[in-house]
Amino acid sequence: MEQPHEIAAEAPRAWDRPVVVVPVLAFLSLVGGQFPSFSTSANLYTLGTGGVLVWLGLSHRVPRRPAPERLRSGAIWWVLPVVVFGAFEGATFVAAAGDDFPTFSRLADPLLEDPLVRTAAWFAWLAAFWGLVRR
Repeated sequence: MEQPHEIAAEAPRAWDRPVVVVPVLAFLSLVGGQFPSFSTSANLYTLGTGGVLVWLGLSHRVPRRPAPERLRSGAIWWVLPVVVFGAFEGATFVAAAGDDFPTFSRLADPLLEDPLVRTAAWFAWLAAFWGLVRR
């Protein structure tokens, strides 16, 4: 079985270079940005692209960068806001608070009506997900 450092030592494949990855992610973002926000087609496209990225991450088809041995002590200050945000988002969604205390998704709806903003959000999501796949 290969060790992570051996995988990282491989030469990058042609499809793993930024010259190839960025245009592919941009194309996928352009397609995803054309779907209406939170529509069935957008949700299916999200599940499809996310599923492919999860599959790539779980298979050994993508050379991985070595993960850090352990998180630094300052990482808690990054994790804390994410946990608080997730707790508020989940609580307002479960409670169906509506306009009194809207979720982030509801606040983002006016911005996501513009296809250009949706495309940029798609690109940010795909780029972040690709970074996780590489780990």
